Amino acid sequence: MAKLYGDTDKFGEQNSTPVVEAFHTAVRDLVRRKFVESGQSWSEFVFGAAQQVITQSEFAAIDARLLDYGHRYVWSAVVSQEERPEAYLPGQTAGEDLSNFSFEHPDAITALPDAQGLELRGVGDNVVKYATDLIGTARYVRSSATVLAYLNSGVPPGTIAVIDDSGGTLTAPILEQFTGVLCAGGTVRSHLGILTREYGIPCFMNARISGLKEGDTVRLETTAVAKTAEAYQKGVEMTGRVWRVNKPA
Repeated sequence: MAKLYGDTDKFGEQNSTPVVEAFHTAVRDLVRRKFVESGQSWSEFVFGAAQQVITQSEFAAIDARLLDYGHRYVWSAVVSQEERPEAYLPGQTAGEDLSNFSFEHPDAITALPDAQGLELRGVGDNVVKYATDLIGTARYVRSSATVLAYLNSGVPPGTIAVIDDSGGTLTAPILEQFTGVLCAGGTVRSHLGILTREYGIPCFMNARISGLKEGDTVRLETTAVAKTAEAYQKGVEMTGRVWRVNKPA
C-alpha cells in the first residue's frame, strides 16, 4: 500500500471526533488510490496530476456518504451549524440571547474571588507571552450577525472577544479591533492563533472556561509562558489563567 506523508501526524495528535477521523481516512484513501493509479512520483503527482484527477465532486461524495450513514459533524463555530444545519449537530443560533450565556467547559478550573477580587474562571493556552496581563471586557462573537453589527458600529474599545471559531474565518473582518481573544477551541498553531500572533493581539486558545458572561471584566494571564508544540506532543499542561474581575464590595 502506498504511503502518504499525511499517514503520520508528527505532533502525535488524535482527531477530535470519530466523524473527523472517518472523513480524513476517506480523503487519504482517495488520494492514495489516485496516486497509485497515476504511476508518478509523489512530487510529480502533487504538483501535476493531482490537480486534475482529484475532483470536488469526489470530496462532496465522501461528505454525503457520512451524512447518509446518519453521522453529523460537531461544529467549532456556530456559523457552520447555521449554514449547514443538516450536516451539524444542533447548537445555539445567531439570534440567541447572550445576556445570560456562557461557555461551560466541564474541565474548567474555577475558584472563589481572592483578596484582590480576582475570581478564577478557567485556563487557556497562551499564544504569546507578554510583559503584563491583559484586562478587558468579555464580549461573545459567535455569529455573522454579530460580526456585521460590529462592522457597522465598530468593536467597543477594550473588547476581549470570546469565540468558538478557531479557524479565524468568522472574525477575520474585525479581528484587528479586538483587544484580546479567548477561543474555546483549537491550539496555538490554529489559524486564529497564527493571525493573533501576527497582529500582536493577546490570545488564549483551547480556553476551558466557565461562568464568564457578556460584559464581564476579565483578566488574562498573558504573562504566562506560551504553549509550545512539544508541550502538545507530550501532553504537558502549559496554561494561563482567566479571571473575572469583581468590584470591591
